[in-house]
Amino acid sequence: MTNISKKRNRLTRKPTEMNTEVDLTDTAGEGLWMESGFTLFVWGFALATAGTLFLMSAVIFKDAWPAISNFGLSFLWNPKWDIGELQFGALPFIYGTVISSAIGIIIALPLGLSVAIVTSENFLPLWVRSPLGFMVELIAAIPSVIVGLWGIFVLIPFLLPLQQSLFDNFSWFPLFSSEPLGPGMLPAGILLSIMILPTVAAISRDVLISVPVDLRSASMSLGATRWETIFKLLLPAASSGIIGATILALGRALGETMAVTMVIGNSIQINPSLLAPSYSIPAVLASQFREAVEPLHTGALMYLALILFVITLLVNAIAVLLVQLIGAKEAKT
Repeated sequence: MTNISKKRNRLTRKPTEMNTEVDLTDTAGEGLWMESGFTLFVWGFALATAGTLFLMSAVIFKDAWPAISNFGLSFLWNPKWDIGELQFGALPFIYGTVISSAIGIIIALPLGLSVAIVTSENFLPLWVRSPLGFMVELIAAIPSVIVGLWGIFVLIPFLLPLQQSLFDNFSWFPLFSSEPLGPGMLPAGILLSIMILPTVAAISRDVLISVPVDLRSASMSLGATRWETIFKLLLPAASSGIIGATILALGRALGETMAVTMVIGNSIQINPSLLAPSYSIPAVLASQFREAVEPLHTGALMYLALILFVITLLVNAIAVLLVQLIGAKEAKT
């Protein structure tokens, strides 16, 4: 009887209380010096990246100071660029950069999403989808100079009859109100859309593939068609990733230099027509920087570089905010 009661006491005895407040992420224990070293290593690279950004900003600001002190903020809306009179304004170049990038993203976004949907869903056999996605991504490997040459010898002659037709039939509309000369804003925008298409398509495809298959099955089991599932479920679920892809593509479009320089026409005049030649900030930097002799001319070019730098940072900051807002909204729902 005594043995039975002892065994019963051992079975019913409460286990030794354990410390439930142990931090499993604590790296201050013995033998974890490698983790601490790796943490310092990562922190060092992160700070070096931020330091490089601030260093670049400081160098550009220093070289742009002659123009900043001379023209101030009026440089942003001044349309005059006269090297002989040392009068400089950034408005024609800001206009050309923003409009050409906007045309590129307007064309590339629907095309990129279409490629992403076709290559992520089973509309086509796998042996067709894989080469198609690979070929679209291969465009990103083509050097911009080669794309610019293709734009001069192939794209502009191909678009010239279309531009002439737009002018002949819609010259009353401001966007098509000028006689096409070949190079211009429209060819530059279309060329940019081709160059940023792989970024939109590849990232959007990866995001759509990462959406759980259970969501597709659940939607179709409730009676939704394939296209209803795509437009009402998959695209909203992948919206944050698609926005990120769009902003990355827009960042490349804003900074593209050689290809745009070859096809945009390099005209300082501001013209609302998409058929007219224009200029962009990267194009004027590539064209005039080596010829800049006067300190004020060099400062004006560096001022333009600083403006492009700020525009790119603002675009990326807006993208981060949008992704965070969408993520917070999805978390609430």
